[in-house]
Amino acid sequence: MQVQIAYSFALEQEAYRFLNALKHWPVADVDARFHKAANSVKVTYQYQDTGFDRTSSELDDLASQYGGHEVAL
Repeated sequence: MQVQIAYSFALEQEAYRFLNALKHWPVADVDARFHKAANSVKVTYQYQDTGFDRTSSELDDLASQYGGHEVAL
């Protein structure tokens, strides 16, 4: 199952830093791009159906480090 999550940031610079951090993110293979605006990022990844998948939680934690929060797509 493919999962998509969008995050919003106060500044474009924070969104860019989040995108850059995801390029070398060791938790999961994700596709991240700007979404709707320069301060919004959409992340797509494949849900791991073997046990509990912590990817969403880890993404939320990483986004919050850059001042981001999850928003509706």
